[in-house]
Amino acid sequence: MILIKDVYVNGKRQDILIEGNKIKKIGEVKKDEVEDVEIIDGKKKIAIPGLINTHTHIPMTLFRGVADDLPLMEWLNNYIWPMEAKLNEKIVYWGTLLGCIEMIKSGTTTFNDMYFYLEGIAKAVDESGMRAVLAYGMIDLFDEERREKELKNAEKYIKYINELNNSRIIPALGPHAPYTCSKELLMKVNELAKKYNVMIHIHMNETLDEIKTVKEKTGMEPFVYLNSFGFFDNVNVIAAHCVHLTDEEIRIIKEKNINISHNPISNLKLASGISPIPKLLKEGINVTLGTDGCGSNNNLNLFEEIKITAILHKGVTLDPTVIKAETAFNFATKNGAKALNIKAGEIKEGYLADIVLINMDKPFLYPKENIMSHLVYAFNGFVDDVIIDGKIVMREGKILAVDEEKVYEKAEEMYEILRS
Repeated sequence: MILIKDVYVNGKRQDILIEGNKIKKIGEVKKDEVEDVEIIDGKKKIAIPGLINTHTHIPMTLFRGVADDLPLMEWLNNYIWPMEAKLNEKIVYWGTLLGCIEMIKSGTTTFNDMYFYLEGIAKAVDESGMRAVLAYGMIDLFDEERREKELKNAEKYIKYINELNNSRIIPALGPHAPYTCSKELLMKVNELAKKYNVMIHIHMNETLDEIKTVKEKTGMEPFVYLNSFGFFDNVNVIAAHCVHLTDEEIRIIKEKNINISHNPISNLKLASGISPIPKLLKEGINVTLGTDGCGSNNNLNLFEEIKITAILHKGVTLDPTVIKAETAFNFATKNGAKALNIKAGEIKEGYLADIVLINMDKPFLYPKENIMSHLVYAFNGFVDDVIIDGKIVMREGKILAVDEEKVYEKAEEMYEILRS
């Protein structure tokens, strides 16, 4: 058991009792109620739900700063994909550990990832203590032989992750995008999602160029095209980016209950554009937040996404009320949990014990009366204690399960291999 004493949570000071991987009680916990308990003094701290990053490519921590200030297609074709060709399980493992450390230190407890060499990613996630949804990134480029190989890999990794029997690591399907995946592959993905009861994670409408490519090939916008052959039917989908959307596409998103992963910093840095989030909210669509990979962000600090989301759309709409602080915070917590179908994102009895503690003795968190405002508009993202699945993974800023210095050393070694 873990007992967080006298912490500021849900608007007042109270205790949080954790038993197993769940929150057992919130309120006053007396000494005779517990035994064999680890106590955390929360007098100077605030407890928040662990943040949930709904779109990452976590091994790309090793691509940080490699190809800045370039358009998406040039960035992908000339820099990222050539380096990715040199990846292997070992490189991916160390890149993932680096990303896990970064996310834990900035308050993220769960991430939704699409990438390659999932054995390395899963191993690192297991060791770090994080929670993750992992999908193999499928790209067939409309080639039948490649398509069969990609589908076999995707199914193999679903079975592999299920066989790990780790409740923190969940399998998913990850077709890259409509402009890199054939109709046949996408149709099969829908079948596999229903067969294995897993979600689908896909890039959608990130740039005008990719939308133009899909329209030239199919005569339809991407969401309309995928909807025409039932891709969204009876499955749970997280669509990343969704920068440029027609009214018809927004109607489809609403009708099919598609979850949106808003990645404002990556979209701004790559000059892709700005997603019409206020329009989506008016339609009751579930909006979540993602960082994208470090090659295009260049970090995994979800607090930065929360702040940018809250202020960006105010500037675009000239309406200071359009996305309030709490709304932006919910994107990264309860909305993300809803999208991933996990009982997290809020500090409530019976919910998963994914909790972040922040020491309030920081200059930018005073005066203390306006905590939510500070977390969204003032906080730098560096947290103090992190509990995931009922286990302490960071205490007073120190990662417990992973040797940080070794990870930093190995990350440098892996980068040298990639750039050689």
